[in-house]
Amino acid sequence: MELIPVLFALFATLLLIVAAVGDLRSRTIPNWLTGAVALLAIGWWWANGWALWPDVALRIGIALIVFLLFAIAFAMGAMGGGDVKLIAALALWLPLAPLAQMLLIMALAGGALTLVMIARRRWLRAEGSSEVPYGVAIAAGGLWVFTNQFLTIPGP
Repeated sequence: MELIPVLFALFATLLLIVAAVGDLRSRTIPNWLTGAVALLAIGWWWANGWALWPDVALRIGIALIVFLLFAIAFAMGAMGGGDVKLIAALALWLPLAPLAQMLLIMALAGGALTLVMIARRRWLRAEGSSEVPYGVAIAAGGLWVFTNQFLTIPGP
């Protein structure tokens, strides 16, 4: 793989780590961070030589569909707005199969994280519900795909 696409993927990976840590600390994912992930996708498309039609148009269309589906989860109170925007920004990067893989890993990580949060709340005997930092699960899915799809160094 050429250096420039790898640099874009590495920078996006760093942003995902920042998103996960920030969501753990403050339960928010800043708009500037999600915007940076989305804008980096443009450089990613260029570095990989993707055509505006159909490659880029397909990514944007899929990202819009992903945004709308997760916006429903937001409207139902199941997910935060920053989470929805970050998932859609990641969808700009991924073809359909890696996107499905990212969403699966995200769901599994989110389920595990939710169980940990419930156990922690019960252990501490805290009242009410705990807010799950779903940015951690989103980052886990994104990091899984980025490291397996984009940052893997081929063998001899």
